[in-house]
Amino acid sequence: MLKTSFLISKKDEVIKLLSKRGFDANDMVNEIISLDKKRKSIQVQYEGILAEINSISKTIGELFQSGQASKAKPLKDKSSDLKKSSKDLAVSLEECQKKINSYLLQIPNIPHKDVPAGSDEKDNKIIYESNISLNKNLTEPHWDLAKKYDIIDFELGTKITGSGFPVYKGKGAKLQRALISFFLDCNTDAGYEEVQIPHLVNENSAYGTGQLPDKEGQMYEVTSENLYLIPTAEVPITNIFRDVIIDVSNFPIMRTGYTPCFRREAGSYGSDVRGLNRLHQFDKVEIVKIEHPKESYNSLQKMKNHIEGIIKKLELPYRIVTLCGGDLGFTSALTYDFEIFSPAQEKWLEVSSVSNFETFQSNRLKIRYRDNHGNIDLAHTLNGSALALPRVLAAILENNQSDDGIKVPKVLQKYTGFSVVK
Repeated sequence: MLKTSFLISKKDEVIKLLSKRGFDANDMVNEIISLDKKRKSIQVQYEGILAEINSISKTIGELFQSGQASKAKPLKDKSSDLKKSSKDLAVSLEECQKKINSYLLQIPNIPHKDVPAGSDEKDNKIIYESNISLNKNLTEPHWDLAKKYDIIDFELGTKITGSGFPVYKGKGAKLQRALISFFLDCNTDAGYEEVQIPHLVNENSAYGTGQLPDKEGQMYEVTSENLYLIPTAEVPITNIFRDVIIDVSNFPIMRTGYTPCFRREAGSYGSDVRGLNRLHQFDKVEIVKIEHPKESYNSLQKMKNHIEGIIKKLELPYRIVTLCGGDLGFTSALTYDFEIFSPAQEKWLEVSSVSNFETFQSNRLKIRYRDNHGNIDLAHTLNGSALALPRVLAAILENNQSDDGIKVPKVLQKYTGFSVVK
């Protein structure tokens, strides 16, 4: 959530930058400015009345001490009236702030200057792309390969739960476990501390990282407990630091964790949901950083390089794109997507997004830091998938198929205990 003071002081800049997203913030920003003026006026009245009540209370005390209690009656009556007025003003203040917050919740994060303008994924900027060759031998899609080698059962998952909940079997399950262990080891070797976190979160946690109210329809909710199944480990990991004041010497804070992720993916259809392309439950390893504002974009580049290094070790064709304004997530200031090539489908599959949210999340979460002079300010939050498993596994199956079976990438063989799926 953007800070009101920032919106007011940088009004024209905010409106201009948000237009890169195709978001017209003019009316909302003007309404926030008007409401904030009203709030400040009420605040002055409220504080003035409280000061007057305190002054009267002091005078009444002095009258009683000097034996002039009879003179206190009119002052008591006045104090009573002022207290009623103060309560009315407190209600007005709260209502005014609620209206401001209702507008702030609708305004997405301000895009970084490097975010290209554009309306959708066609306008994303490719910053790196591997050489790819459409090998005629790599024609079977992963869903056929999964059935052929009996490693993923989509029908069984549908029977048990519904579509989008596959069952991994035998070497398929071991490949999943191998990828999780490999990703976690890569992350911990890079300095990320591993954490095991809850797979359900409360409303405050979902609100803090921006899933509520923006993505409410995409999450599974346990209504009886008012809890949500997590759409990503980013939510519980980042919330570890909610309402925490961090000493500046502790930056950067680096965490990684594996969780299943749950997304309703309402409105998805066609080839985009075939096989492992888009699931309601999937496994993912996440990396999260809490960083000093001056270092957050250096950290973003380090995270990008780290994820690229993992994909290189898997020896898969990939590309990196900078998301344009229209494709940028609601909470992100700058996002790089990693995509792996699917030869059988002849398209790129997103396997990771690495983003800098600047203070958008930390303002909601009240993640702050204290500098060497004792000053307190908002930290920056960042996160990335390192990596999401379904499409990585799909790409491994399709890019490594042969007449002898599916060749397992060398870096995974010490985790799987086998080199070929056949």
